[in-house]
Amino acid sequence: MKQFLSYISPDAKIGENVIIDPFVTIEGNVEIGSNTWIGSNVVIMSGTRIGKNCKIFPGAVIGAIPQDLKYAGEETYVYIGDNTIIREFVTINKGTKASYKTTVGSNCLIMAYVHIAHDCQIGNYCILANATTLAGHVIIEDYATLGGLVAVQQFTKIGAHSYIAGGSLVRKDVPPYIKVAREPLTYMGVNSIGLRRRNFTNEQIQQIQEIYRYIFLKKMNISQALEYIEREFPASKERDDIILFIRNSTRGIVKGYNTSRTQNNYDI
Repeated sequence: MKQFLSYISPDAKIGENVIIDPFVTIEGNVEIGSNTWIGSNVVIMSGTRIGKNCKIFPGAVIGAIPQDLKYAGEETYVYIGDNTIIREFVTINKGTKASYKTTVGSNCLIMAYVHIAHDCQIGNYCILANATTLAGHVIIEDYATLGGLVAVQQFTKIGAHSYIAGGSLVRKDVPPYIKVAREPLTYMGVNSIGLRRRNFTNEQIQQIQEIYRYIFLKKMNISQALEYIEREFPASKERDDIILFIRNSTRGIVKGYNTSRTQNNYDI
């Protein structure tokens, strides 16, 4: 461990080859994995667990108590996976008694000024661009990408491999594999570019596109569309992921694109 002019609690557990730049504060009950770099003026508060090979850029604050008046001082945590990059002035709050933890997975990129509130769950390989803001209890599945200045309402769920355009307001659940934009947030097609980058085959992408054609573009309600898809489409991981996500949605899903701009409400 290489240390300069920083305060590190003797109760903190610091792995091998961790570099801590000047003016860092690390409280007790903190664990940091090996080969992680902590930039200057970072504050890492009690209950934080950071994995291996992470990079925490200057000014980030990780593990602060929730900005939630219901928080009563209970012992809660923040978990950061391996190989995750947290850029300048990111804030990540610990959990409340609702789940006792806030989690960010491995291999994520959390860009500058992002705020991740209490009890959020972020999967692996996610990208949150500059100034994205998550309210409490948001769930983001693996490989999701959120553009800059996206704001996500509490208890919203964002599906795997989805793409949310910058500046979007996310009030409804975003199913997996799609891209969304506009106000109100609207289905804009399948995230085919992202899927190809992750080695999805043309056949897989075509099936996903056809499934969403029935969900968003055919004259069916959501229940009818899901019943048709389950009956008529061959079983696959992608088909089952979409059906399960939508059936389990408690907020309802985003709207479907309509060139007439008279959009139906796609709540379940």
